[in-house]
Amino acid sequence: MPKFAANLTMLFNEVPFLDRFQAAAEAGFKGVEYLFPYAFDKNELAERLQRHGLTQVLHNLPAGNWEGGERGIACHPDRVGEFRDGVGRAIDYATTLGCRQVNCLAGIAPAGVDADEVHATFVDNLRFAAAQLKEAGIRLLVEPINTFDIPGFYLNRTAQAIALLDEVGSDNLFVQHDVYHMQRMEGELANTIARHLPKIAHMQIADTPGRNEPGTGEINYAWLFRFIDKLGYDGWIGCEYKPAAGTAAGLGWMRTLAG
Repeated sequence: MPKFAANLTMLFNEVPFLDRFQAAAEAGFKGVEYLFPYAFDKNELAERLQRHGLTQVLHNLPAGNWEGGERGIACHPDRVGEFRDGVGRAIDYATTLGCRQVNCLAGIAPAGVDADEVHATFVDNLRFAAAQLKEAGIRLLVEPINTFDIPGFYLNRTAQAIALLDEVGSDNLFVQHDVYHMQRMEGELANTIARHLPKIAHMQIADTPGRNEPGTGEINYAWLFRFIDKLGYDGWIGCEYKPAAGTAAGLGWMRTLAG
């Protein structure tokens, strides 16, 4: 059975954030992920993980003004200093939380900036972050995100992510493959995952079109989970979906589709 991690940004929204650790553990999850830890005291988060026997599977690098609509700054030439400061902050949190991988959100391509400069900035920032995180024993991930949900998002296809890995040239940079985002952008899920599995360090799931739990949409998750198992994928799978009718009520998919 795959190792599922509860995405606390999306799941258990009926309870305050710090109480979601307990809710995840009581629901049977052994790992958790979420967008950002930075609004909370790192030691308080670490205590919640320890108290409930949970592994911190993933969090993101700082990504600019999220509430203001920013979705990452890694491709913004005028934000390089802020990005690099954020790498240090992410290492500080991830080390305290025992989190062995962090994700870099590319961001929305800035308007009016030369495309080559945007690309070069992203590559340089990834090289910097991959090297810094490697020294700390933490893997760096990059995630393609669909441009229907986030118009203009710079990194939006698997092939683009793989080309970036090759250009950056670091052995500490991997792909975060979100099944929901890639179904919307390109389909061909099974063959793409199989072809690039050595470079995929983390997966996330939701069904389409509603981004609800597996089994509510068009993706054949029962088949896909078996396929991923046969490939030998042993990483975590983050449950980053919007519960259709409450988290607890919708968790039956784990038994029926992945049991």
